[in-house]
Amino acid sequence: MMASPDDLKFQEFEEATDLLSADPGASTLSMLGSSSTATASATGDIKLDMSDNDEGQEESSELLAGEKRTSAFWTFEYYQSFFNVDTVQVLDRVKGSMMPIPGRNFIRHTLRSSPDLYGPFWICVTLVFSVAISGNLSTFLSSMGDSQYHYRPQFHRVMIAAVVIFLYAWLVPLGVWGFLTWRQREERQQSGYSFLETVCVYGYSLFIYIPTSVLWIIPFEWFQWIVIVVAMVISGSVLVLTFWPVVRDDTKVTAFGTVATILVLHALLAVGCKMYFFQTATHTVIPAPVPTIFTNHTALILTTKSH
Repeated sequence: MMASPDDLKFQEFEEATDLLSADPGASTLSMLGSSSTATASATGDIKLDMSDNDEGQEESSELLAGEKRTSAFWTFEYYQSFFNVDTVQVLDRVKGSMMPIPGRNFIRHTLRSSPDLYGPFWICVTLVFSVAISGNLSTFLSSMGDSQYHYRPQFHRVMIAAVVIFLYAWLVPLGVWGFLTWRQREERQQSGYSFLETVCVYGYSLFIYIPTSVLWIIPFEWFQWIVIVVAMVISGSVLVLTFWPVVRDDTKVTAFGTVATILVLHALLAVGCKMYFFQTATHTVIPAPVPTIFTNHTALILTTKSH
């Protein structure tokens, strides 16, 4: 059954009419269009301020549209975003740096284009103290049987370890990132990794050396070298699997040379820490001097007999 045009018109409800007739002073609210004002018929106008909601909607629209302005790089808020990670993310990235899987890119699959500086910073700090303390303990254990050895804490090793590790964690990624950026412009290749992504992968790749430095306390030279080779293979594999997709489209000489340079610099850090902080003490037996009193006495006896 079709509805008539009169049925489709807005009609006043009889209950509302009865209520208004019974209480003429009652207030009514009227919403006109998108306006947020409320009017009262008897006692005056009641206005609802919706400015806060409007501002919230504007901020939400800016966030959704990606139009939110970022802070300047010299402000604290700019660097605060790189430390905004939780424990689960850091542990997942540490696990990814210790278990390299062929075909799995650390930046694309683990970082997911969201680098952080929290993990690399604390990994470097922990590695500094781990190398310095373990080096002192290794020296003490290897020289424990020497009666002439007197243990002295070598606090300067902490400063040396800090300089070496932090310079490596920042200067080497800077050089790698600059070289890759230059090659991409020369060869007109696709964009590679950002500087922060490069720093992040280098920082997490150093985590394997923390347990390695603890195992270096065991005073067996052959065991220390086996541990360092295993650590270099694991950590170097993470770097190769990460940077090879960026350089493989370049010339063969440049691609293999870049990867070889990355591995050599990474190996130099490990071998240098092993040779400087974990020196195995060698016990040298100094022969006692032969007393010359008997020789002089014999010579004196021969001289007296000749006279």
